[in-house]
Amino acid sequence: MVFKGTEERSAEDIACSIDAIGGHLDAFTTKESVAFTAKVLDERLPLALDIVSDMTLRPAFREEDIEKEKGVVLEELKMDEDNPDYLIHDLFSSSFWRGHALGRSIIGTKSSIQAFEQRQLRRFFEGAFQPAHLLVTAAGRLQHDAFVKLVDERFGGMAPRVVEPAAPPPAPTPSITLRDKPALEQLHLYLGVGAHAMADPRRFSAYVLSTLLGGGFSSRLFLKIRERAGLAYAVYSDLNLYADTGYLSVYAGTSLEALPKVLEYVMREFRDVKDNLVPAEELRRAKDHLKGSLMLSLESTSSRMSNLARQEKYFERSFSLDEVVDRIEQVTAEEVRDLAAEWFQQERIAAAVLGDLRGVGIDREQLAC
Repeated sequence: MVFKGTEERSAEDIACSIDAIGGHLDAFTTKESVAFTAKVLDERLPLALDIVSDMTLRPAFREEDIEKEKGVVLEELKMDEDNPDYLIHDLFSSSFWRGHALGRSIIGTKSSIQAFEQRQLRRFFEGAFQPAHLLVTAAGRLQHDAFVKLVDERFGGMAPRVVEPAAPPPAPTPSITLRDKPALEQLHLYLGVGAHAMADPRRFSAYVLSTLLGGGFSSRLFLKIRERAGLAYAVYSDLNLYADTGYLSVYAGTSLEALPKVLEYVMREFRDVKDNLVPAEELRRAKDHLKGSLMLSLESTSSRMSNLARQEKYFERSFSLDEVVDRIEQVTAEEVRDLAAEWFQQERIAAAVLGDLRGVGIDREQLAC
């Protein structure tokens, strides 16, 4: 809605202003934050800050615009429902974080979207957009002190408000969730185990563990499930960490007939990595993959800007690239094994399956590791 106009600018004014300088405006929402970004030539920074601050501090939230946008978001919801990659993740999250806000879909439901009204949006905006919550980061050709001055000129007048206390961390629900969708050609499998929070010092061991399981073409799950057994095209693992909790996940897109075998392969690797030390060569490969991916990800100003925001948000400090690389290098095979032994327990594993099930499912015994 902030793109629909402010007290001083119409939606057309915003679009024309940024297009006229060859810039780009964007926004995105995650489970824990909402972000507004601008990318412009360095000499256009003051105008970019003018536009972004106007949008985020003085949105008009006109009722007629809200009604139009609800239609747009409902179409986006339909698009997501047609996207199995999105749907399986949403299915897993809603079950794994059952009863907690973290388990709710970011986009909402048809009924919640249709129910939005100006008063509700205003109430959320006034609670969320306040100095205690605001973080401004930038990367590129700029001077820090000059940038701080520009930000202070535009955001310094924000009035502080009462900050609501943080809700308690959610407790994972390691359940098995099935959703039958006959229109899908593939079966989508999503497995997960509860992990620690983003700022936990064991995160480096966790990233190494996820990488060697399914973080690249030479990872265990990719080599064994795709390359050797030919049971899936897409198979990978991921680490999803938040401010106070997290989970490690494994995804595979496969056939109904191959589902039991894919589960068997995954559980076998879970069992092996928690019972045995990772060979030195494999540990080295996982570390190098992590370091290379990190360095390549920082090649654009946009990714550097996002990385600064993420570090400040979760750690309240910035880590140098050398410091992160050093922490990755310090991870030992024993630390990876101990973390796997803690996480990969049959009763802790949650699963979600989406596709044309034809009455087939999975049971807890198939998650034995």
